[in-house]
Amino acid sequence: MSIGNSPEDERPFEDASEEARPSIGRALRQARIARGLTVDDVSTATRVRIAIIHAIEADDFTPCGGDVYARGHIRTLARAVRLDPAPLIEQFEATHGGRPAPTPAAPLFEAERIRPERRGPNWTAAMVAAIVAVIGFVGFTAVKGDGGGSKEQVADGTTPEASASASAVPKNDKPVDITPAPSDSAIAAAPQDKVTVQVTATDGRSWISAKDHNGRLLFDGLLKQGESKTFQDSQKVNLVLGDAGAIQLYVNGKKIDDDFRPGAVERLTYTKGDPQVG
Repeated sequence: MSIGNSPEDERPFEDASEEARPSIGRALRQARIARGLTVDDVSTATRVRIAIIHAIEADDFTPCGGDVYARGHIRTLARAVRLDPAPLIEQFEATHGGRPAPTPAAPLFEAERIRPERRGPNWTAAMVAAIVAVIGFVGFTAVKGDGGGSKEQVADGTTPEASASASAVPKNDKPVDITPAPSDSAIAAAPQDKVTVQVTATDGRSWISAKDHNGRLLFDGLLKQGESKTFQDSQKVNLVLGDAGAIQLYVNGKKIDDDFRPGAVERLTYTKGDPQVG
């Protein structure tokens, strides 16, 4: 019979009354799955590389390249899956030593200084100086040789002042090009031999991805409210809308009246025929 505590009695006390808080990566992964998004969807919407998303969901922040970038990735991924990023940032700071000391502004923006623009010779100033020199020489010659009170004239009766004024006026015979810039509103005259899709962010902003029939990426980025993009292809256009409820579509000149829910991710395909959801 032994005296003292058994090994079971020496185990640390665990408070089973409080539910364990999920880790940052697990919370992001659960929110992504709950919204029906794949890692590829989130990567397309946020431009965060797939390898980094996998690492963060596994609570490995090493590929982020530092705590500052890790906070930025956590905030971006949280917004993409509709999570409040503030609690996740607080949880990250609690486990990684809080916020870093502020970085001095001068070294951070040293590389962003704009190099001085190289200027060519100032031909206008040189021309004016030459005209002034000619006028001064002609005037000096006229005063020196004016013995009989006659005034010397230059260039068939034109006075030096008039000649200088005429020479100082630059001539510009080149017509001004007033050709208007092309407009995306040309979708109203969509060609029959192509599929034309116009995407407009009318009720907010949304991430947009567009590819042609060969899978070539036509556009991948954020479309702000009021902005519009037009895509054309000989066969079909594939779309991914990060927030379909904020988007208005025109396909081959016709308005698409699909009632997309706000925040819903939609994958669409349109062809040269009458508009239809793929």
